[in-house]
Amino acid sequence: MKIVVVGGTGLIGSKVVARLQENGHQAVPAAPNTGVNTLTGEGLGEALDGASVVVDVSNSPSFEDDAAMEFFHTSTTNLLKAEDAAGVTHHVALSVVGLDRLQESGYLRAKQAQEELIEDSGIAFSIVHATQFFEFVPGMADAATEGDTVRLAPVRIRPVHSDDVAAAVCHAASGTPVNGTVEVTGPDEFRLDDLVRGALAARNDTRTVVTDPHARYFGAEVEETTLLPGPDAHVAETRFADWLAQQR
Repeated sequence: MKIVVVGGTGLIGSKVVARLQENGHQAVPAAPNTGVNTLTGEGLGEALDGASVVVDVSNSPSFEDDAAMEFFHTSTTNLLKAEDAAGVTHHVALSVVGLDRLQESGYLRAKQAQEELIEDSGIAFSIVHATQFFEFVPGMADAATEGDTVRLAPVRIRPVHSDDVAAAVCHAASGTPVNGTVEVTGPDEFRLDDLVRGALAARNDTRTVVTDPHARYFGAEVEETTLLPGPDAHVAETRFADWLAQQR
């Protein structure tokens, strides 16, 4: 089966392409550096020719509100139009656990808009909601940093390894469309402030993590369970402590 992976040269996309190829699929990475640009439409028709499934794991190059909205609206619109023309029968997208609870964030409003376009497209779809990746924990610290202080709310979070997210995306891509969402999460639950504090210490980062119940998460106010998946989420195996030890 031919499966086109948009964003197929990035962190998740490259893992998805490799796994799909290992499973015998014709997985084709589609990204600007392979001649495919979803913002302009360049190369989309050629890439999607003969494809049964499209996996979109692309991401906005900017987290600024308007730029993110422009990226996800334009690229998703162009992609879905090209899929319809090519006869693609299954659209798979990667998104975020708790998206509907994080709409104060402009970036996450853009992701919500992306999902709505997919749902309204008429193409069968599966949306994979993942909790925060292990690899993005330093970025979470950076986003919450003022000077040498990192302010984070003591809310619950279950981060997940990117390898496990890629596996969940591959499972969705090779299966029957669910016309809804599935969730994937890591096996361990942390308090957000404790998670980042431990990760920074492991990297000998001298910033101080301050627990602040009113600290925002990428611009959004968060409550204790905002970042947690539902009870039916697929629980991946890789533990954060094991991954962190490998990074050292």
